[in-house]
Amino acid sequence: MGTAGIGNLYAPVSNAVAEATVAAAWEGGVRLFDTAPYYGFGLAERRLGAALSVVDPDQTAIISTKVGRVLDPDPAPARERHGFVNGDRFAPRFDYSRDAVLRSHEASLERLRRDRVNILLAHDLGALTHGAQADAQMRAFLDDGYRTMVELKDAGAVDAIGIGANEVAVCEYLVDRVDLDVVMIAGRYTLLDCEAGERLLPLCLERGVRVIAAAPYNSGILAQPIEADAPRRYDYIAAPAGMLRRAAAIGAVCARFGVELPTAALHFAHRDAAVASVVAGMVGRDEVAAHLGRAAADVPDALWQALAEEAMAA
Repeated sequence: MGTAGIGNLYAPVSNAVAEATVAAAWEGGVRLFDTAPYYGFGLAERRLGAALSVVDPDQTAIISTKVGRVLDPDPAPARERHGFVNGDRFAPRFDYSRDAVLRSHEASLERLRRDRVNILLAHDLGALTHGAQADAQMRAFLDDGYRTMVELKDAGAVDAIGIGANEVAVCEYLVDRVDLDVVMIAGRYTLLDCEAGERLLPLCLERGVRVIAAAPYNSGILAQPIEADAPRRYDYIAAPAGMLRRAAAIGAVCARFGVELPTAALHFAHRDAAVASVVAGMVGRDEVAAHLGRAAADVPDALWQALAEEAMAA
């Protein structure tokens, strides 16, 4: 379960709904929960920690969180910031230094009410996020932040370290240069964007790096049957017309095989041998039930060949 949604991504969610979402996921067998200080500026971690303290008091869940941004107090924040609505009163600031990594890790543990997290990822490195500052941020990470993450792992504070990004190039760059346990790639191994499958996933398989495929629904465009009357996002913004047409073409092929588009989207992300887990955002018990139903559905092998030939190459 991804937790950006219970951090009020795009719309406010009540504490009760957030707690019910985590409880339903737990009851349904979900054991990996991915979060980050950035999601609601502490809100998602805080809500996840509160909910898991009830359903998982023995702290058996696998928790993935991130470093790379620190949260500074913001006494009068705007209602909506970075897509999050009514987040906590903090402002995110990029910082990949040693002190920032340690500070972020400690603050996450406090919000999560846990003694430790299992997976610690460096969040949003790369040109897509940092533009002209990308090289400087990468140097700061490699010279300081990465070494600190290694120290935390060597000390037993975390089980695994890695990177979380929605940019394939930066993941390939780091897998080629440093030892990582995990790569979380968001939205780049989906029915609409298979870029990660070209080199990153084979590279990770070769190096023994586990891949978490996040955002299998590409921010929502693949999360509902194509005929559903609902706003559609692709990569966090309104889906462009060309992407809507591609999704419709993929959905039409899926329909011939009796498979709904969201079910195909979820199963596709699981198909590569490098992928150890898939993380999808959920808000509310209904979304959790829908997601778990898709995961349990049968998808015929012939669908993938048909999609490759008729729709995904478009």
